[in-house]
Amino acid sequence: MNDDLEDLYQQVILDHSKRPRNYGEIAGAVHVHGDNPSCGDEIALHVKFSADGGVEDIKFTGSGCAISQASASIMTMKLKSKPRAEAGRLLGNFKTLVTSDTEPDTTGLGDAVLLRGVRKFPQRVKCAMLAWRAFEQALSEGGEVTTEGPG
Repeated sequence: MNDDLEDLYQQVILDHSKRPRNYGEIAGAVHVHGDNPSCGDEIALHVKFSADGGVEDIKFTGSGCAISQASASIMTMKLKSKPRAEAGRLLGNFKTLVTSDTEPDTTGLGDAVLLRGVRKFPQRVKCAMLAWRAFEQALSEGGEVTTEGPG
C-alpha cells in the first residue's frame, strides 16, 4: 500500500473500531454468535429480515481487535436495508476480496475494500471475515439463500 492509502486504511479502521456503527441488539431478530478462538475475537450478530427476506435491520455486539470490530461495523452499514440477493452478492464479493488474489466486483462495498490488504496475513483474514461469516450463518438460519458472485 502506498502511504496515503495506508493512512486512509488506518483512519477508517480506527474510526469504525472506536465508534462502531449499528452496535447493539435487535429483539426478535436472528441471533448468531461467532468467535475466533485463535485470537479471542467475538461477535454477536442480530439480523432482522423483512417479509421478503431482505435485511431490514442488522446490529452487532462483541469484542476483539480493531479489524474484526471495524469489519463488523462496515458490514452492517453496507448490508442494512439491502434485498437478500444484494446482501448475498456483497458477502460473496467481500469474501473474494479478502481471501483471494482474484479481484471481485467491489460495487457497493464502500470502505470494506480497504480491508483488501488483510489477504496477505491469514490470521487477519479470520478477523476481517468473522462478522461476514456470522452473517452467512444468519442468512441460512433466516431461510434459504444463494450467495451470488465469486466466493
